[in-house]
Amino acid sequence: MVAVPHPTAPQSPGRDGRDGSARDRNVAIVIVARLFMSASRALAGVVTPVYLAVIGFSALQLGELTLVVGIGAAILSTSIGLVSDRLGRKPFLIGAPLLAAAAGLVFAFTRTPALLFLAAAIGSFGRGAGAGAGTVGPYQPVEQALVTETISPARRNVAFGRLAFASSVGALVGGPLALLAGTTGPGDRAASVAFRAPFLATALLAAIAGLLALALREAPRPPVADDRGRRPRLPRRSMPLLLRLWATNSVNGLAVGMFGPFVTYWFFRRYGVGAGQIGLLFGVINAATAASTLSAARIARRWGLVRTVTVVRIAQAMLLVPMVLAPTFLLAGAIYLVRMVVQRIGMPLRQSYVLAMADPAERASVGALSNLPSQATQAVAPVVAGYLFDEVSLSLPFLIAGVLQLANALLYWGFFRALPPEEEVATASSPVAGTGGRPLGGSGTLP
Repeated sequence: MVAVPHPTAPQSPGRDGRDGSARDRNVAIVIVARLFMSASRALAGVVTPVYLAVIGFSALQLGELTLVVGIGAAILSTSIGLVSDRLGRKPFLIGAPLLAAAAGLVFAFTRTPALLFLAAAIGSFGRGAGAGAGTVGPYQPVEQALVTETISPARRNVAFGRLAFASSVGALVGGPLALLAGTTGPGDRAASVAFRAPFLATALLAAIAGLLALALREAPRPPVADDRGRRPRLPRRSMPLLLRLWATNSVNGLAVGMFGPFVTYWFFRRYGVGAGQIGLLFGVINAATAASTLSAARIARRWGLVRTVTVVRIAQAMLLVPMVLAPTFLLAGAIYLVRMVVQRIGMPLRQSYVLAMADPAERASVGALSNLPSQATQAVAPVVAGYLFDEVSLSLPFLIAGVLQLANALLYWGFFRALPPEEEVATASSPVAGTGGRPLGGSGTLP
């Protein structure tokens, strides 16, 4: 094992206990903003695929839209991650949600395909995962970096679980708002009128998330330089970690891209249900699965973080098969619910692990760059999946996704099973958590 040296990490107020109120205030603001942003994403995930299908988009065109959105999200998240490690987190926690709000307004008032594609790209808007509630757009690495550098390592998994819980509550609110969609008559204009209210609600929820971030208090970030005094453009100290994450995330991106953007569309096509019914299903799922996010830290303490992530990813892969073979909407929805319970356990732990293992001065950059291959493969895969949906089978893309997620789980275990996060090393080496093992604030330690 070769320990990568750590620079002085930028510290948010309260990490040393001198300003606990500022620390708690920042974490509370981020959690509440996550709730509103997840509500916006969940609502967009329900209504956007159905709306586009109603106005005549094919599955292939939906795949092309997802490709454009994926490219836009990759560019935004990479740029935001790299720049925020230098300039700070707050500007991006304000600006990115406001871009999503602007995208919602465009969808509310226009049917022009070129404008819809442009709005979706700049707002990372409408990717179809209405029950996922796991992402809040391209600024998520910045949000997670702010939380990680604000709290102690022993509390990190708990904090990420609470963020995921806020996502679940937000999605619980946002999904059923799809009932705002009115009955569509013949023609594109009637569809625009029917779907205007939910798109306006999407814009309002995202705007609230951005405005909440105005209250964040962030200390100035110290300059970080390499051995020659130059400021590095890429996270050099965390590069061994990034290479492993790129390998695992690229496979997972292919899997998610094969089915994630099409879950709403698949329910719509497979069972003939509308946006309101799908929104209610997603609301039930988010209500039933919210508690699993809060249990993630406890399960990780018992099993170990890497083992927990591996087991839940295998379960996610296996559950796709009975879901697509289910003969009724209710049975498919019930299996999807079980799958989402499992997914909610692993999601905050995976995110927490990445930020824990990254060098403290490179957290947002690592958070953004680690997802870059996933965003690329996740953007390309829907085009293939759209063709398969249109020309071959409504089930085949989901079955391919299951195989890919199983491969991802095995890769993840192979790469990271010998690399526990610092709180597990500290617990194993000392009766007092945080007094041994990796340095507090993150690790760049890789074999």
